[in-house]
Amino acid sequence: MSKYRRAAKVDKNQFEIVRALRAIPGVTVQPGMDDILVGRNGRTWWFEIKEPEAVSKKTGQVISSELKPGQKNLLRDWQGHYQVVWTLDQILDAIMGVR
Repeated sequence: MSKYRRAAKVDKNQFEIVRALRAIPGVTVQPGMDDILVGRNGRTWWFEIKEPEAVSKKTGQVISSELKPGQKNLLRDWQGHYQVVWTLDQILDAIMGVR
């Protein structure tokens, strides 16, 4: 294994989601933190963005094999906010409440 880390793969929907969030007054976004950190009103949310194809059509949940072991550990153990999402609406629901 190389001592140099390769650039992490960015899901194809991440750029659009980040752009849309940055257009909302009072919302800040920091990509690169598995995948993005979103700040609003002094609070921080941590989101892992998956492509819609990673979601089971039967269950509506992310397919387990699409999650890395570290992501599974975060979902199980992280004491702050950490959520796997695949749409902008999921993020907006989390940061602004149900619309």
